[in-house]
Amino acid sequence: MLLMLLLMPILIMAAGAAQAAADARDAGTLHIGSKRFTESYILAEILAQTAAPATREAPRVLQGLGNTAIVFEALRAGSIDVYAEYVGTIAQEILKSQQTLTLPQMRERLAPLGLGVDVPLGFNDGYALTMRKADAARLGIRKLSDLAVHPQLRFGLSNEFIGRADGWRGLAASYGLPQSPTGLDHGLAYDALAQGRTDVIDIYTTDAKIEALDLLVLVDDRNYFPRYDAVLLHRLDVPQRFPGAWAAIGKLAGSIDETEMIRMNARAELHGVPFDRIARDHLGGQPVDAASGASGFLAKLFGPDLLRLTLQHLLLVGVSVLVACAVAIPTGVAVAANPRARTLVLGVASLLQTVPSLAMLAVLISMTGRIGVLPALVALTLYALLPILRNTCTGLAEVPPGLRSAALGLGLTTGQSLRLIDLPLARPTILSGIRTATSIAIGTATIAAFIGAGGYGERIVTGLALNDHGLLMAGALPAAALALASELGFEAAAWRRRRRLALTSAQDASAMSPPRRVR
Repeated sequence: MLLMLLLMPILIMAAGAAQAAADARDAGTLHIGSKRFTESYILAEILAQTAAPATREAPRVLQGLGNTAIVFEALRAGSIDVYAEYVGTIAQEILKSQQTLTLPQMRERLAPLGLGVDVPLGFNDGYALTMRKADAARLGIRKLSDLAVHPQLRFGLSNEFIGRADGWRGLAASYGLPQSPTGLDHGLAYDALAQGRTDVIDIYTTDAKIEALDLLVLVDDRNYFPRYDAVLLHRLDVPQRFPGAWAAIGKLAGSIDETEMIRMNARAELHGVPFDRIARDHLGGQPVDAASGASGFLAKLFGPDLLRLTLQHLLLVGVSVLVACAVAIPTGVAVAANPRARTLVLGVASLLQTVPSLAMLAVLISMTGRIGVLPALVALTLYALLPILRNTCTGLAEVPPGLRSAALGLGLTTGQSLRLIDLPLARPTILSGIRTATSIAIGTATIAAFIGAGGYGERIVTGLALNDHGLLMAGALPAAALALASELGFEAAAWRRRRRLALTSAQDASAMSPPRRVR
């Protein structure tokens, strides 16, 4: 007892110090974004794990948001606070400068946008073109200028590289390249090159597959590409809102060299090690076997994120279909009897269906100023409108005119006739439209992951970035299972309805039949 009394002040002081330390941590949630390629995923996890001890709430990582335009728009809109970017991209793609800019010059031009650039991480990850070493040796190609005399070569370039200011157009003009490139996803380009489906692809110089596939990186003999030193692009108020986290992140300056970045990329791309594990091992400074942490298909399929992704996917599908029903069914009822209005409304809904999903998301991000769930829900709702609208109009058109006339003749108002006659008879057709809309929403909801809204598409996007077929299937199979479960649910509901109608008809027939004579 005496010992406890002696220790009590020490324990109270320790508890007070712990509470003071907890109170000193940054309030709020730090949102960290990433682009849709391996290195960006890893760097986002490194930032999050570095900042976590200095924040009360765990930083939120929004992985695989898309190309530079989408991630930068998310930063400007305040949907994310910071992400890893490259000085060449900032200068030419974001600031549209044709000259090399220093960090102070970039800060000066970014400040009016409410943005800043800091914390050079220590490595350069530039653009380059590569081809199979055997083909390069056979054709005598060693540098980019050698490509000009081989117009037969097939170029498979990432869509972002084709459209960038510092990408294909400038490169082709600088070197006089006559080839017409085909757009390829960066994660799939290496397979296409290895399998001989293309001859030249664009790469990042820290890609792990360059050495693994024995490729030749062509020399940029005219120095077309600028340096792409990795830095942090952030909102200017981040150091004030998260002083502790920003101080911790600042210590990452110069902490990653190109050899280390290639090693981390290799663990992800060649051995399937999760991004958070790679970041943790890097920050811990422990030498880890390259393949440690790799997992098989079943581990990916039934991973700890399955419940979270399922709930997110169900939320996206359920809310979007319900909102589409709330909009489409009353609209269909309102225009069903008016041919001109019906044609106009169905035409607009049909036009929305033709807009590519990624283009729709990009427009909605610009309109709403946000990424994540809101633009994803709006896009899914717009795609779900057409089948519900069309089937509502079709179901109402199939109601026999005589029944409507009889209802009016019995004294029912138009509203009563609609509620008691038209909609019950049109219900099976309307439900069929909702069933179709649900199937469309389940499949289309996978695109939500491209803007950080989660769902099964999160695995698919990551699998594309890593060219990991197992992870792709781990996202596609649950989506297919959910679609099948939806179909079975709608079919079971239709069967119960048919059975109930059959029983009702039998009871009515029995009630109307004459009584049997009993001798």
